[in-house]
Amino acid sequence: MIVNLYSTLREPPEIEFEHELILHRQFGDAELVTHLGEMMGIACDGGRREMSPPLYGVMRHLERTKHHYRLQVDPDAMDPLAVWGWESNVIVKMSDDSFRDPAGRILVHGDTGEAEGNATVPYPIDAIARSGEVREALAAMGIDTTSELPPVFGEGEVILRPDDEVGWRTLAVFITAVRAESLATGKPISYDQLKAKSPMAFEALSPAERKFMETYPPDEQSIFNFAWRYEALYTLQWALGLHSELTFANEICDVPKVAEIMVSRPDREIVTSARLRPVSQILDALEMNQHLLWIARNATIQQHEVPAGIDGGVLSERQHALNWLVQFGGAVWDDIDTPT
Repeated sequence: MIVNLYSTLREPPEIEFEHELILHRQFGDAELVTHLGEMMGIACDGGRREMSPPLYGVMRHLERTKHHYRLQVDPDAMDPLAVWGWESNVIVKMSDDSFRDPAGRILVHGDTGEAEGNATVPYPIDAIARSGEVREALAAMGIDTTSELPPVFGEGEVILRPDDEVGWRTLAVFITAVRAESLATGKPISYDQLKAKSPMAFEALSPAERKFMETYPPDEQSIFNFAWRYEALYTLQWALGLHSELTFANEICDVPKVAEIMVSRPDREIVTSARLRPVSQILDALEMNQHLLWIARNATIQQHEVPAGIDGGVLSERQHALNWLVQFGGAVWDDIDTPT
């Protein structure tokens, strides 16, 4: 029979059980991105299925997929496939359009969308442990979170952005935030002045950033949105080791300090000296931020007071930056999603 296997690991172990390899795609293949989008459409039945924890887990798993294998296997090979599947953090799609855990238990039924009660979305061991530690830390602070929010990446799943790319991104985020701030305070700095000050930043602009920089006057919502980018910049600076800690998200960042870090060194030095923190620290921050963002959004939906004074705007910008760093969904800066 034909099975499709979706592994989230950068380097899954070799397939040693008997099989015939029909297809193998991996991260960076444009066809894989298209295919995964199609699989997410099948899993959610084109958006018609009500979201459930197993379905959400399958959707996030497909977004994190680094390797897609299509194999022909004998039914007798399903036990060794399951062993390899757990080691490789795999979800299995069968010909009946069901999505299953490595043991073959249904996570999303092809017709009904329902899951078997004992089906388990696979996650790396370190990701599960990190999620538990964050829940314990929040509980110690008297903050309730949800048990249904899946863990973020494990270390074996992540492909971080290159160091110099992060340096370039800080330049672009800073220059757009500066323009937004100047417009918001009624002291606009011209396009030419900004470009003369930081020509390298203009080389790094995303399409949305370039449109904002070249539009005069931009609309108020765009000014508001880009001014908030100081929070994303602060997060990128922290990831580069330029702040000792990522402060608790109950207040906005120290904007003058964030700006001073950018203006105190030449642009080229910012790029060439960029070095990311260890991946474990970035994932710790991402796990905590994801939980806090869920808490803030849930409080808004339920019309409850947000606990501990956490700021949803700060958290959204941090999540944008962190998701970009870990290449969430393979998206470029303008298209980064921050689902919870």
